[in-house]
Amino acid sequence: MRGTFALLVIPLLALSGCGYHTLGSAAHLPDTVHTLAVPIFKNKTQFYHTEVPITQAVVREFTDRTRLTVAPDAGDDADATVAGTIISESVQPLTYRTETTAVQTGQTTSVTSSFLITINVNVLVTDRDQRVLYQHNNYVFHEQFETTADLTSFIEEDSPAVQRLSRDFAQALVSDILESF
Repeated sequence: MRGTFALLVIPLLALSGCGYHTLGSAAHLPDTVHTLAVPIFKNKTQFYHTEVPITQAVVREFTDRTRLTVAPDAGDDADATVAGTIISESVQPLTYRTETTAVQTGQTTSVTSSFLITINVNVLVTDRDQRVLYQHNNYVFHEQFETTADLTSFIEEDSPAVQRLSRDFAQALVSDILESF
């Protein structure tokens, strides 16, 4: 009985790994991928230049987390290509604050004090033979930003919010790509 138990448990222990790998090893990508092209994401929205910080964040994340050579365009030298398309982007009011506009009349108005940016992105990773290595349609990411009531010290906050959203998106995307293989 003890011998049977040992014969069953020891192989199971050998097969169950901890799942850790060294930083930058990209152990989950196919061995044939050494060069990765990340061309500028397509932007099918009416928002200006959101594709730039998103693409830059994805390139930075692959560069920081893997030993792959990351190229900015999908040339013939790339072993794989990450193609992304921003399919929608919206900015929605999230919270309001009430302000008194005139002390004598006692009128109050509601002003938006924070907004929520939402983007939806499709991503497709293909190898040089156009075989799909990874695909995710409709990544959805949100980021909140606040506005200021003091117009003299006004700082436009939507651009830093897009930067934060881009960083979060890139971290999730690269993790998904590396861990899905």
